[in-house]
Amino acid sequence: MRVLGVDPGLTRCGVGVVDGAPGRRLSLVHVDVIRTDPGLDLASRLLLVEQGVEALLDATQPDAVAVERVFSQHNVRTVMGTAQAGAVAIAAAARRGIPVALHTPSEVKAAVTGQGRAGKEQVTVMVTRLLALDAAPRPADAADALALAICHLWRGDSASRLAAAAAAAPRSRIPRTAAAVRKAAPAQPRRSTPRAAS
Repeated sequence: MRVLGVDPGLTRCGVGVVDGAPGRRLSLVHVDVIRTDPGLDLASRLLLVEQGVEALLDATQPDAVAVERVFSQHNVRTVMGTAQAGAVAIAAAARRGIPVALHTPSEVKAAVTGQGRAGKEQVTVMVTRLLALDAAPRPADAADALALAICHLWRGDSASRLAAAAAAAPRSRIPRTAAAVRKAAPAQPRRSTPRAAS
């Protein structure tokens, strides 16, 4: 499976493509950072990010795209730019019918390092080891994009695999909800309570 990881940002948008599967060796296909000039207007910057992502999608033909989920930051302006760049990548993938998954930074860190609170340097070291690279990918946005791709390869598709396994499994005769239990249970005669004498 081939996954494009996107670490969204307006000034630096990390992109990394990795081939692999759970339990199999990972291999680097491509890593880069799409850069935009902060002096440009927002529309021009988003267009540059979109063009960079689209060119990479066309060149590498990934099976899935993994984008970092923006959950919260203190600087609202930074959050907005990050979310907008992420949305551009999501739309570019959707336009091509490529499945998209969102992963939180702690999910990615846990998948790559085993620690959800690992620092950027730990993530970079593990990405370098896992992909057997001679040198660490720089800047950190590039390493983060590769970590997103690795996370999705190892964990991302587990929800869909579980859903497919559940759909393929024989139906259980054990009711799963209280309503199903009531429906399946034979009707019980109601007991009448004696009235108190007045």
